[in-house]
Amino acid sequence: MDLNTSSFMQLYAWYSWPNVVLCFLGGFLLDRLLFLFKVIFAAGALFNAFWLMILGRFVFGIGGESLAVAQNTYAVNWFKGKGLNLVFGLQLSMARLGSTVNMNVMGLVYENIRGLRDGTGYTTLGITLMIAAATCVFSLICALVLGYLDRRAERILKKEVCSTGEVIKLTDVKDFPLSLWLIFIICVGYYVAIFPFIGLGQVFFIEKFNFSPVQASAINSIVYIISAPASPLLGFLVDKTGKNIIWVLMAVIITLASHMMLAFTFWNPWIAMCLLGVSYSLLACALWPMVAFVVPEHQLGTAYGFMQSIQNLGLALIAMAAGAILDSRGYLFLEVFFCACVCILFFSGGELNLSTSARARLQKDTLSHSEGRQSSVQEEDELSRLKPLSAFGLRNRYLSRLGAQLPDHCCSHLSSLAHRSLLK
Repeated sequence: MDLNTSSFMQLYAWYSWPNVVLCFLGGFLLDRLLFLFKVIFAAGALFNAFWLMILGRFVFGIGGESLAVAQNTYAVNWFKGKGLNLVFGLQLSMARLGSTVNMNVMGLVYENIRGLRDGTGYTTLGITLMIAAATCVFSLICALVLGYLDRRAERILKKEVCSTGEVIKLTDVKDFPLSLWLIFIICVGYYVAIFPFIGLGQVFFIEKFNFSPVQASAINSIVYIISAPASPLLGFLVDKTGKNIIWVLMAVIITLASHMMLAFTFWNPWIAMCLLGVSYSLLACALWPMVAFVVPEHQLGTAYGFMQSIQNLGLALIAMAAGAILDSRGYLFLEVFFCACVCILFFSGGELNLSTSARARLQKDTLSHSEGRQSSVQEEDELSRLKPLSAFGLRNRYLSRLGAQLPDHCCSHLSSLAHRSLLK
């Protein structure tokens, strides 16, 4: 389509723009709408209409990440209390496996179609993307089957609709602690050095290391290939050892070393990309749970939504900046830019470095102390309500216990006994 890199990276930016808002507000769209959006994107390539491709990416971004909300709700509804962590791990691994297959297969599909049509250009690209859109048909079929099974289960098992009860409030933002804002900065600064680089990585490996397109796609996808099996293993390691900040710093250092190797050396790039895959998985396991350590439970939904919104805002801006830098300065300056983004991510903390068991003990002690204080306050409140009986009240209570019949206008069971006729 004769696009420069800046225009190409706008496709990544326009995917992120709607998620700046939607990740914070929540909601999701169904697979049948995502299929329609994918067809719009492919049609833009088929008719050489770049504006139509941007529109397709924009509307695809509206539902692309928000669909994860629906997936997570299904997972909790079906597997809560019976292997939910494993289900979430498999769901994440399958998503990264899909990205890996896409990177390594789409180039081959394009080459085969070009050979059949004996030509290149936007028409061949459009046909290739239409074939890719067919995968959304399979996703739609799976969604329809899942919907049928879920409704059947609700009818037979009397299941209730799963709901977290979390209400997003904009006013929670002003109460976020400084440590949470630092986590947001780490999230943005790290991921902008990963995803835009992977978006531009194939051409980078072709130009600098003289790889073939197939070889470049393979090495560019190694980050996702490694993260698929490594994520649950590294997550288990972080859970056992704690020290989340130490693991985050280690991931940042490894990522910085990887980018410096790619920028300033001609070493085998498989080394740097493998290290990048490990550090990417390690940071994801250590960083995202840290949000729950610094905000109260009722603000978790707002905090995570705000984190994703800021992340998508950073990805949109950096994607456009990366394309402009590459067009004007080249890959060396682009790698230096990514290194600079990574260098801003160093900070320290306190309780965030506790292990899971130590954090559980701390929460238990805090809860016990809180319950003790609450019980003490209740006892003091009850004592403050006790008042000495008057002589009239003591006399009526004594007569009542002796079995004497009291007049109706006397009230002996209250602490403030009084003769009602005297109050008239």
